[in-house]
Amino acid sequence: MSAEPSATTPFVPIAFGTDGWRGLLDVDMTAANVARVATALADHLRTTPGPRTAAVGYDGRHRSAEFARLLAEILSGNGIAVHLADSIVPTPALAYAVRAQGLQVGVMVTASHNPAEYNGVKFKASYGGPFLTEDTHRVELLLDHSPRRQSSVNIQVEDFNAPYLAHLTTLVDLARIRAARLPLLIDSMHGAGQRLLEQLLRAHGCPADTLAGEARTDFGGRAAEPIEKNLTPLRDALIAAPGRYALGVATDGDADRLGVLLETGEWLSAQETILLLADFVVNGKGLGGDLVKTSSVTDKLLALATPTRRVHDVQVGFKYICEAMLAHDVAFGAEESGGYGLKGHLPERDGLLSALLVLEMLAASGYRTLSALVQTKRAQFGPIHYDRIDLHYPHADRLTRLPDLHAAGPATVAGFAVAHTAAFYSSRGVVNGLKFRLAGDTRWLLLRASETEPLMRLYAEGQSAAEVVALLAAGQQLLWPA
Repeated sequence: MSAEPSATTPFVPIAFGTDGWRGLLDVDMTAANVARVATALADHLRTTPGPRTAAVGYDGRHRSAEFARLLAEILSGNGIAVHLADSIVPTPALAYAVRAQGLQVGVMVTASHNPAEYNGVKFKASYGGPFLTEDTHRVELLLDHSPRRQSSVNIQVEDFNAPYLAHLTTLVDLARIRAARLPLLIDSMHGAGQRLLEQLLRAHGCPADTLAGEARTDFGGRAAEPIEKNLTPLRDALIAAPGRYALGVATDGDADRLGVLLETGEWLSAQETILLLADFVVNGKGLGGDLVKTSSVTDKLLALATPTRRVHDVQVGFKYICEAMLAHDVAFGAEESGGYGLKGHLPERDGLLSALLVLEMLAASGYRTLSALVQTKRAQFGPIHYDRIDLHYPHADRLTRLPDLHAAGPATVAGFAVAHTAAFYSSRGVVNGLKFRLAGDTRWLLLRASETEPLMRLYAEGQSAAEVVALLAAGQQLLWPA
């Protein structure tokens, strides 16, 4: 074992966001900074009840395996028994290893869907979901409190993927999926999902093919975020093979988010995907429990509420969905960025499981293509009118705009009376989100200030596309009065 004192030179500041810490490789995300974070995490674990055990996983980004090994050695040097992944794993596979083995913590080396120039770490708690706000804040406070200790003793290298995939098969009706014979085209975006979903399906007699199935450090030149503009290869492959596939899906860099395309190559928005999956989970699979959505998700989910089923509206960030899943009996949780969680699995988003759910939903419907099911559901629920804009705002008052607006308390937005205002707070107790629910159904405006980027984010849902445009314009006027 080696020990070295903390450096006396100034350190690069490390600030944790809603989903861990990430930064530019070789600038923020360096071996020295990874060691600082690992040491702070070890200090946190020493003051927290638990078995002093950890799982460490990594994606296919540049230096991810190296950083994972360093994290494991720092934790081991602090007396923590470490289970280290033997290969690239999806984030939910790491999270499942933590919960299934009763470990105290998990650490995933990934920057999720961020560009290839980034890397980072995500923390997973013993329940298999993201750290809660207070735990993340505690790690941040413990940075640079202790010397670096490093050891290769008590590190067990093991397979996380096989047990995880076996667990997924217990959560969906694979017999029904197999009987339906619905060919699936998967775009793994050269991320941690690799060919795992195809392998699972083919092992159970279900047809599937994979694009970009080899993990690459540069994601093949694409941003590994499964949104419409990044899915041209998947769209083109579907269009080039008419009638061959029932639908297409894509998972992000660490395979915890999902994007969906119809078999025609048309994008199915996350908002529609959420509505369809929530409806299927409670009315198709018949799972009891509440629904949880982040505040940026369509209010059409309120149509699924019953006297015994609440719909919770929480702050943006899956860790807030996790908090609700831990506090309540929740059937399904969803965020606007394509992260979905299911009862019986983990209080965590999972791209591979979400893909299986979409496939099971289609199989249960009796339709042969996703477009046929979507057409029926659009007739049932009506269209979703929603949009979001991100505005570059590098000025010093970015984090004071919303507290000031909250204090002012506008009575109307775009001519609609404000029925209710919900304020959301950062881990530092500052208002960083305001949601104005307006008179009428499915009509709201959400304003958010990013704590880690020079951005103001505006989201709106209305009863027409024109209403959404007006609401977003009104949001800009509220933030920056003439």
